[in-house]
Amino acid sequence: MGKQSSILIVDDDADWLQVCSELLAQLPSKPEIHTAGTGTRAIARLDDQPCRLLICDLKMPKVDGLQVLAIVRKRFPDLRTVVLTGLDGDEYRSRAYALGVDMFWLKNEMQQNITMFLDCMESLLGSDAESSGFRGIQSKSLMDIIQLECMSRNSIMLQITRGPLVGRVWIREGDLIDAEVENARGEPAFQRILAWKSGTFESRPGDPGRERTITKSVNALLLESAQALDEMTNPQTEFIQRSEHQKTVVRLSLMAAEGAEFVVTSDASGKVETMGTASAESMAAWARKAVENSKKLGERLGAGPFSHVMGGGLQLRLLALPQDDNKSVLVGWPPDTAESQLLERTKKLVASWGS
Repeated sequence: MGKQSSILIVDDDADWLQVCSELLAQLPSKPEIHTAGTGTRAIARLDDQPCRLLICDLKMPKVDGLQVLAIVRKRFPDLRTVVLTGLDGDEYRSRAYALGVDMFWLKNEMQQNITMFLDCMESLLGSDAESSGFRGIQSKSLMDIIQLECMSRNSIMLQITRGPLVGRVWIREGDLIDAEVENARGEPAFQRILAWKSGTFESRPGDPGRERTITKSVNALLLESAQALDEMTNPQTEFIQRSEHQKTVVRLSLMAAEGAEFVVTSDASGKVETMGTASAESMAAWARKAVENSKKLGERLGAGPFSHVMGGGLQLRLLALPQDDNKSVLVGWPPDTAESQLLERTKKLVASWGS
């Protein structure tokens, strides 16, 4: 494999190198993974065999991570760089970003947000032609990132930088609670930040004592932002991009109107689409199995045509619905949703979902 699909991981912990190598081997682009146990070996490796992405620890003997990054910036200016370390603190982050790194990740945050970490690494491996947008997350918009953090019930602060402007968004246990940029705070600040087309972002620990200024649900705010951006869309934007954006707006609108927590669809080929949950694959697999088993049981009992599967617990109600085109749809509802309304509301939502 060539430079475009190779990663060099630098860390003095051999066990951690093994964990990272196995994790990054799962990336869709199937990159070639190289490792180095010291900064000196990493530089020698880059001299001998250039790569696309460097993932570097900071605390290492002799030549530490910041020294490696300083050398890399001068000798390999096109190399994309990520810090993955256990050292927390604004000083480390500031020094790393001053050296031009694309992203700064703490090891414990990576382990808690593996899906996002892999998405970020995959996007950094992309071609330069695809590198517009937010550094490290070119394949995702800020809407995607914020929605993913809320789905995962995380408590973090996202810091987004665009030139001299710095915006911050606070999320507590999956709820959007505050945002600020320049002299704006709350919903106005959140809308301004989401309108940015490019920049850099980083995840920081949340602030448990942060005052709440945003009371609307994240879906409602993202819908408002998507509609506002849609009205401002440049008429020369590619049709496919507009269509995908409009589909997102419609689906957010449907979910907000009906009050659904999430929707997961899957077809016979295994293709999964989702909005509202970070557990799409496992949810889709459960729905397919539930529908399949229920159909078989109904046939054995002579119960007539299969309709749907309904279930729930203290935190969620679920309804799986088969479709004529060999698709299954799973919709999650709040636990207080009346059981008598579940089927009707699910059918109403599903009827407009793919249109």
